[in-house]
Amino acid sequence: MKLEQNDEALLFSTTKIPDIFFSEYISQASGDFIKVYLYILFLSKYGKDIKVNDLAKKLSLTFPVIQEALKFWEELGVITKKGTGFIINNLQEIALNKLYKPNMTISAEDIEKNEKNKTRSKLIETINNQFFQGIMSPSWYADIDLWFKKYEFDEQVMLALFNYCFSRSALHRNYVQVVAEAWSKSNVKTFSDLEIYYQKQETTQKIEKAVQKKLGILRPLNEYEKAYIHKWTVDYEYPLDIIEIALKKSTSKANITFDYLDKVITDWHDRELKTTDDIQNHLIAFKAQEKKKKEFQKKVKSGDFEQRSYTNFDNLYANNQG
Repeated sequence: MKLEQNDEALLFSTTKIPDIFFSEYISQASGDFIKVYLYILFLSKYGKDIKVNDLAKKLSLTFPVIQEALKFWEELGVITKKGTGFIINNLQEIALNKLYKPNMTISAEDIEKNEKNKTRSKLIETINNQFFQGIMSPSWYADIDLWFKKYEFDEQVMLALFNYCFSRSALHRNYVQVVAEAWSKSNVKTFSDLEIYYQKQETTQKIEKAVQKKLGILRPLNEYEKAYIHKWTVDYEYPLDIIEIALKKSTSKANITFDYLDKVITDWHDRELKTTDDIQNHLIAFKAQEKKKKEFQKKVKSGDFEQRSYTNFDNLYANNQG
């Protein structure tokens, strides 16, 4: 593998690293990947040929780690594969190419957008100073602009997005994108939407703990169990009172499952039962119907009257809930 860059004499030479590396790339890479980049950047000044196995030995890393590191930097465009080696690309030039978009004309619509962008520019300056100590990478500007267009967040939501990720020590692009997607799927656009979203999340977490306690589950709920509770509380908008009815109805079951609870609660939702009174009345009617059915079957069995065809005794649940 051959590495190429400008030649310099070894004596008194230095390996220069542009600041864009620290603001743009270092947070995305593992320590081993950074180690590989710095060393091949150093070697590239002298056009040295080096094998991956030799690189692994020199850096005390495994062969697969070296390969993963090279692939990682290649996918980011930091290095480019060429024949049997790589070229170390200019990070400043990469950043400039991402940002530069020629604009030959300015329309009335552009002027209106520029007025709107003044507010956003102030917001981005706030994000830069508050979360990046005033040295935010230029590529973040393009990302923020893209998220404004894609998710239609207002400025307060965008600021809350960065604050949320920063408070969790996860202010890197992929995580911010995941959180933004989650908020967008919950129809968050304004700060009022976000407050409602937070309230729903808080309610869901309380119900999760309550269900966990009532079922005697000592371990944390897994993602599938949480998904069921999210459906009941957010999609169906059922409070804990209604979910508790399903839990109480299931006490006679030896091995209660979330799948069983979901079938019961989903049945209530499909029947458009919205309150605890609706559900209790429904259960009373079901119980009375089951009682009549048993009485009828008893009479048929004892021969108290002439047997005739009798159908359409609806069971409300396939699992014979009663």
